[in-house]
Amino acid sequence: MPLEDLIEEIRRRGEAELAQITADRDRAASEIAADRDRQVAEIQKASGEASRSEIARERVQRLAAAKLQGRKRLYEAREARLEQAIIDTRKLLADYTGSSEYPDALKRMYAEATATLGKQVRVSGRAEDAALLQKVAGKSFDARPQPILGGLVAETPDGSRRLNFSFDELLRLHEDKVRELLA
Repeated sequence: MPLEDLIEEIRRRGEAELAQITADRDRAASEIAADRDRQVAEIQKASGEASRSEIARERVQRLAAAKLQGRKRLYEAREARLEQAIIDTRKLLADYTGSSEYPDALKRMYAEATATLGKQVRVSGRAEDAALLQKVAGKSFDARPQPILGGLVAETPDGSRRLNFSFDELLRLHEDKVRELLA
């Protein structure tokens, strides 16, 4: 084989090897690019799902917080309304002490106190009710004024038993029922 043919054969083989290497490189580059694109798509998909999940969780938390805040404000408004109603009830009871029915209520309270504690009771009440209580209780009346809204306080002479028929105490004892009625 002549030298020129040999050189030509080497050049052809070199070009073929170069073409094969270039084709392998291009194929490997396209595989790497495809793998990169697939991984980017998977990461974007996972990131999107995580974002949607995080957004949904955040939305649920905010909604729950808003509902809780709404319930809290409703409770506070209801409680403020009930407190105002209790204040209004106290005012009505204070107004009742000036009514014509109040002396009869004090008589019934005194009768209940003597029926429960016995005939020997000490009775006290507001300074404004002193004359009326003196008339109802007679010698059993204790002139020391009580800081109450109305009504009377009765106790045995030795102080061992006591009935508090003051409007303050009756309202306190029945505040839950009053709240139910006003709610």
